[in-house]
Amino acid sequence: MTLLDRKETPAAPAERSGSPLSRTPALLRELGFGIRFAVAGGREGWTRTLLTAVGVGLGVALLLVASSVPHLLDQRSARDQARSETKISESPDASAPKSDSTIVVINAGTEYHTRTIDGFLMRADGSSPVVPPGIGELPAPGEMVVSPALADLLAAPQNALLKERLPYRVTGTIGDAGLVSPGELRFYAGSDTLTTAAGGHRLAGYGDPGPGKPLQPLLVLLVAMVCVVLLVPVGIFIATAVRFGGDRRDRRLAALRLVGADIRMTHRIAAGEALFGAVCGLAVGAVLFLVGRRFVGAVEVWDVSAFPSDLAPGPWLILLIALAVPLTAVLVTLTAMRSVVIEPLGVVRHSRGRKRRLWWRLLLPVAGLAVFGITGKVDLYDGANTYAVAVGAVLVLVGLALLLPWLVEAGVKRLRGGPVPWQLATRRLQLSSGAASRAVSGVTVAVAGAVALQMLFAAMNDDFNRVTGQDPSRAQFYASSERVTGDAALRTIKEFRATKGVKKVIGTVEAYATKPGTYKEDEMQPTTSFSIGDCATLRELARIGSCRDGDTFVVHPADKEMAGWVDETARKGKVLEFDSYGRGKPLHWTLPADSRTVKSRTDPFGEDHWGIMATPGAIDAGTLPGATTVSQIRIDKSVPEVAEYVRNTAARIDPGMRLVTLNSVERDRRYQSVQTGLQVGATAVLMLIAASMLVSQLEQLRERKRLLSVLVAFGTRRVTLGWSVLWQTAIPVVIGLLIAVAGGLALGATLTWQIDKQVSDWWLFLPMAGAGAALILVVTLLSMPLLWRMMRPDGLRSE
Repeated sequence: MTLLDRKETPAAPAERSGSPLSRTPALLRELGFGIRFAVAGGREGWTRTLLTAVGVGLGVALLLVASSVPHLLDQRSARDQARSETKISESPDASAPKSDSTIVVINAGTEYHTRTIDGFLMRADGSSPVVPPGIGELPAPGEMVVSPALADLLAAPQNALLKERLPYRVTGTIGDAGLVSPGELRFYAGSDTLTTAAGGHRLAGYGDPGPGKPLQPLLVLLVAMVCVVLLVPVGIFIATAVRFGGDRRDRRLAALRLVGADIRMTHRIAAGEALFGAVCGLAVGAVLFLVGRRFVGAVEVWDVSAFPSDLAPGPWLILLIALAVPLTAVLVTLTAMRSVVIEPLGVVRHSRGRKRRLWWRLLLPVAGLAVFGITGKVDLYDGANTYAVAVGAVLVLVGLALLLPWLVEAGVKRLRGGPVPWQLATRRLQLSSGAASRAVSGVTVAVAGAVALQMLFAAMNDDFNRVTGQDPSRAQFYASSERVTGDAALRTIKEFRATKGVKKVIGTVEAYATKPGTYKEDEMQPTTSFSIGDCATLRELARIGSCRDGDTFVVHPADKEMAGWVDETARKGKVLEFDSYGRGKPLHWTLPADSRTVKSRTDPFGEDHWGIMATPGAIDAGTLPGATTVSQIRIDKSVPEVAEYVRNTAARIDPGMRLVTLNSVERDRRYQSVQTGLQVGATAVLMLIAASMLVSQLEQLRERKRLLSVLVAFGTRRVTLGWSVLWQTAIPVVIGLLIAVAGGLALGATLTWQIDKQVSDWWLFLPMAGAGAALILVVTLLSMPLLWRMMRPDGLRSE
């Protein structure tokens, strides 16, 4: 009998011939051995356990953040609905009847340096007005309550222009219940002059109980793909982390074989060691999540932030993570050990192993393509196929990760010669490329998924971007105020023209002219628009040719039917009537008989102006009742802060003035939010991948400590070893990026075909490929200090 034969030990027959229940104590005992090796294995054991725990913990922390997203979105939506105005009817212009609790409100929001500031001016109708969530009482006239982020912005000395625009005294801050995120910019200001006649509207309460508008199927598909692309690399990283220190572990297991352990027992011991590391990783991940959550409110990525209380994963998701991570650790360990023969005299892996097989690695991507083929074209009005597409994408991305080790092995075995650092790196990869391939697999999946998503976003761009018809080359801002006096409208145009950096103002005083007379209830009174502006302004709105002050014009639109409606109201030589909106007697004015008829022209805002146009010499604009002022402003972009000067002028004239920036294309907000979510998630995943590559690199350097010390003892320069580490990281990353780009383009083209779109740009992979390549340099630089420390002759010492 020998100690090498496990079958002749006294306990083996009983254990193998008994029932599964009788084998359970032995299984638990062997798992316990593995845990003891991880706990009581000295500095080597604890170092490996610590590396595994940190690696798994980073992945678990990101999984907990991802599992908190549904709760975060629900809370944001609930707070947003709670502060929405209560609707009294489906009509957007409906106003609540006046009562002791109603308030008059006008939107006074603005922009500052590309950031949107939501704001409202409000006045109470009675002694017990309703208040929006987050504040205790309405601010008094001249006072305002602001969000904490806006308070910090106003307190900064470089934001004097913003303080000038919001001249109210800050008396308090808006609570969390009134904000969707801690970084939101919002204010409520009090007024004693606001009326419904000046553009305000009356509301009776806050809170919109109606259901939110569901996402379009295309957006559902995008969200599903974003989740796949961001979470698959995390799962691969966790699977990689549990294999840290595998070489040393296998040598310890070979020693156990020498004293009588069989193959199955060594596998169970290794599983116990991996299980303990995974459980420690769960604890580390939970601590990182709980500690990081406390500071999440101070972090803003791509203008997105969250309250710490919103990051709360659901109990079922926590349970799923707690079970899936240890189970994954055990399964990955057992699967990895199937390719390693551990014998009493050593580990076969130290010699040249058998070639990796390709056929089974192609099964997952082929299965993913088969899912796409079975699913076919996605119905844009039905999201039923969304999950099938997501499953197909998961199979393809995981298949790319499985293909990477084979490609790295096939690529490096043909490398010969070169400088000494290159030879050290290639020889190391030729002997054992598994660890390097596993470290790069996360980069491969992340880049491939991001490339596919970018292609999908580009293909959907036209569906969520509307061509506005606006012409930013003729004007950059559009401003309008409703129901002001004619004198106020003239002052508005004059003040915009006097604003610093303003080159031109296409300013008009607008009103509606009607045909006088008595009409039945079911009879519509002929009405047309009436615009007053100087000749330069009118040339921007109509094709008038020659013009001098005192001229009037009848402007026809391209639509002949509407042209007839204009002629019915604009009768040359006849009287027109202007409604006073209850402020006095209507104004009557006679349209000159010599008025010329001209064609309309699209203005910079993209609208056609037609009706009656007059120069200031033809009618006193100050006499028009209920006028509207419209100003389209061209600025000198070379003047610093010119946009803020324009916004300050608008706020000084009328806090409720509508001021918009002209853009030729308008993007759907929910589409933009999904794209922002991808950018935030991709940033987090790239940081995780960088951390995983660094931890993996440190683990590989630790494994090679004795070899590095031998090389230094023989006179190898540190620079040479540093370059070898760089090449050893770069070669797998380059191969990984090549397969990622190829796989990402193929996946993106397939997804684009499924939504019946065309690929609009084949070069979208360049930014992500560049980001992946940048990780090489970052990881190498961060690993240099440990490399210098290990390159000492005293590393030859052994305990």
